[in-house]
Amino acid sequence: MSEVLGAVTRFVVEEFLPDVPAEEVDPDLDLVAAGVIDSLGALRVLAWLQDTFDVRVDEVDPADLRSVRAVAGLAVSPVRAG
Repeated sequence: MSEVLGAVTRFVVEEFLPDVPAEEVDPDLDLVAAGVIDSLGALRVLAWLQDTFDVRVDEVDPADLRSVRAVAGLAVSPVRAG
């Protein structure tokens, strides 16, 4: 899970927080409440999850995109495309 958590953190930093070092991102930060991602950002996260981890995005609850740790949990979950 730590590798996936790192990958999600890097994605969030590259796409949404380019001025923040990855090691400073709290994996439990509420990304929506903090204004890091909005609805368009959520779509970008979903597309990345699908492309990178083969996650079936049609089965993802938007609440599961609220933190880096939650997104990482989706990446390691058994919900796979196919």
